[in-house]
Amino acid sequence: MVLAALVAMAVAMFCSRERKAFFSPYGDSWITESGVVWTTEYHITYHSHDNNLGDSIQLILSNLDKSVSPYNKASLISALNNNTSTRVDAYLKRLFAASAIINRESGGAFDPTVMPLVNAWGFGYKDGALPSRTQIDSILQFVGMGKVSIHGDSLMKKDPRVMLDFSSIAKGLACDEIGRMFTRNGISDWLVEIGGEVAASGVNKNGTPWQVSVDMPNEELDGKVSHESALTLSLNNATVATSGNYRKWRAEEGNKLSHIIDPHTGNSTIGTLLSVTVIADECMHADAWATACMVLGDSATRAMMQHRDDLGVMTITADTISGSLIVWSNRTFANQITTSR
Repeated sequence: MVLAALVAMAVAMFCSRERKAFFSPYGDSWITESGVVWTTEYHITYHSHDNNLGDSIQLILSNLDKSVSPYNKASLISALNNNTSTRVDAYLKRLFAASAIINRESGGAFDPTVMPLVNAWGFGYKDGALPSRTQIDSILQFVGMGKVSIHGDSLMKKDPRVMLDFSSIAKGLACDEIGRMFTRNGISDWLVEIGGEVAASGVNKNGTPWQVSVDMPNEELDGKVSHESALTLSLNNATVATSGNYRKWRAEEGNKLSHIIDPHTGNSTIGTLLSVTVIADECMHADAWATACMVLGDSATRAMMQHRDDLGVMTITADTISGSLIVWSNRTFANQITTSR
């Protein structure tokens, strides 16, 4: 996960929202916004030009929640999943279109129709624990992007049991949308971080490029998150997202289960690949590709990303023989590194 200054978690969405104004050594006014959305923390800093855009930030987060959050029972996506409506809005259309492209390019590794499997494994909004192979195989019959399509403003399903979950791309879209709002308002220096997904533009309050630290894949100890920097990235007009299996996991009957589900096998994905960090022009693409690469695994990710110049990719893998960590990145990612351990 990408680091930012931490604030206390809150139970209800937005209830820990905090706003601060401060001045850089150069006399410029800056504003920070922080809080909780979709059970994860967000931190936003921008050069204000005496224009406070806190309400606009909250409006974007609220509108996205009403559209794409499967945990909001009144959202559009909940109605789609419950088959009480077929209506989609601009957010859902954008996420669906991007997901379809990444699904195709990743060979199906990224697939938002895994929602029933996520629930079955107990990582969604319905109870689940340790599904049998028979249960998994029965669910796989209605998992796949080819079983759903959008026509106009309507979502069409080939099977009513198909359900959508854009959690692995929606936080990235939120970062993009807030960034676009800043640009429309003439703000060029800003950083948006939501649950570890980051979008940045311009420079920080010291007049230097934004520095973003990427965590080592350390597991939680006694419920506490350990943040240890693996390296630092320099971001300007770029976005970065990290996905991993070292925090969102649990043990069931001696098995270590991850929230990352393989759409092909239906299995909870736990392997030697611990984390993937992706740099892209749009945060929703970085967000989705980080998840896709976790599903693909280390070898397939390296083969697929070795020569891509539109995506910077870094993997951290556990060496089961030596017990050490193996760090790999393609050239596009390496060009963004400012310091390393």
